[in-house]
Amino acid sequence: MNAATSTLSPSTGASAAAIQHHYDVGNDFYQLWLDPTMVYSCALWEENEPTTNLEKAQIRKIDYHIEQARAQGKKRVLDIGCGWGGILKRLVNEHGVQQAIGLTLSEAQADWVRSLNHPQIEVNLEGWQNYEPTAPFDAITSVGAFEHFVKPELSSAEKIEVYRSFFQRCHGWLNPGGSMSLQTIAYGKRKPEEVQKLPGAKFANEEIFPESDSPRLAEIAEAAEGIFEIVTVRNDRLDYVKTLEVWLKNLRAHRAEVVQAAGEAVFRRYERYLYLALLGFLTGDLLLLRLTLRRIG
Repeated sequence: MNAATSTLSPSTGASAAAIQHHYDVGNDFYQLWLDPTMVYSCALWEENEPTTNLEKAQIRKIDYHIEQARAQGKKRVLDIGCGWGGILKRLVNEHGVQQAIGLTLSEAQADWVRSLNHPQIEVNLEGWQNYEPTAPFDAITSVGAFEHFVKPELSSAEKIEVYRSFFQRCHGWLNPGGSMSLQTIAYGKRKPEEVQKLPGAKFANEEIFPESDSPRLAEIAEAAEGIFEIVTVRNDRLDYVKTLEVWLKNLRAHRAEVVQAAGEAVFRRYERYLYLALLGFLTGDLLLLRLTLRRIG
């Protein structure tokens, strides 16, 4: 398969409508309970760091991925699933990157990034399956997007095929010797089919993240084999427990404003989702993986 030209049916992963169901609730809504970086993924905490340091922990996480991808001072860097542009801004403002390009399927996020009007930042309302860059990249980051690449009904073999297509495309986009830093939620101590039977799984699949499913570490490793060398793997699930505790506290503290911005039903849905996710990471049913990968060849 030619990594630069291959395409994969978008039906294998979350559609634009499914992504927008979650991320387009409203930028005002997310501003009420995320930190000023508008980063909506697990932070990187130091031991015994106070929960009041969420913004600092998120910046530490961003810098970690930029460093792991060896993106500092590079010409072109791609962020797959760029969210509200936290990594993109940090790349060009603090790490000397000449051009940072982001991909997202969320119209609200794309509008937010475009509103920055930064000459070195570009955002594309597009998924990785059909994206065709105009020039190769020196580094790639992807934080919190991998969970949306496959649907729950796919078999493990089918999921690996999708993930392998992703890695092949990233390989084709990277210059020789380039690196990628990846962060994703993953299944932990129980098999996916066992987790799916838990009370919160159906709720999450239907109400929070439709058409999305997390990988197992073994699936990532098999999909990357021969394409990327896995240099490091971290499981920071307890960092997500702490991050979710802060988000849940913030959401509840701003209940009146959240209800005004998005409605009572949305508040209740997200309160339940954050609490159930917290339990998943606390028990080890869910993992938070941070992987550093180096292009082979």
